[in-house]
Amino acid sequence: MPTDPHMLTLENIYDTYADMLYRVSVSILQNRDDADDAVQNVFCRYLEHAPSFRDAEHEKAWLIRVTVNQCKDLLRRRKIRAWLPFDELPEMAAPDDGSPVGEAIASLPAKYREVIVLHHLEELSVRETAAALTISESAVKMRLTRAREMMRAYLTET
Repeated sequence: MPTDPHMLTLENIYDTYADMLYRVSVSILQNRDDADDAVQNVFCRYLEHAPSFRDAEHEKAWLIRVTVNQCKDLLRRRKIRAWLPFDELPEMAAPDDGSPVGEAIASLPAKYREVIVLHHLEELSVRETAAALTISESAVKMRLTRAREMMRAYLTET
């Protein structure tokens, strides 16, 4: 058992947030391996920067923000390095077990998928979602409205 109190704190932070950060990453990246990498990178950044937080909500928002940024970075790199023919790309993982709603979420563009996952699946408020994505609350509301419309259209087509 380590005696370093920082390691115990990191372990508690990991136990508290790792599953949520992984779900957010999978929903954005649509790939479980990339999601694992993103979450690992988030906790590496946490160790490197050793940030101090006002409270647990501030810490949670920081972790979500860094996770979203890591996912966006991975998506950018994926676009740059994409050289396989489309039909040879690996099948992407859905945000859940393949239910129609999960497929509808997976069909959304990234910026709409992010707000749906954070607001509805991770149960963040509009304010918390806005802070995590560094966008205005009105932008979150608009993206939620548009995402719901896209999901509704997807579900009525299938």
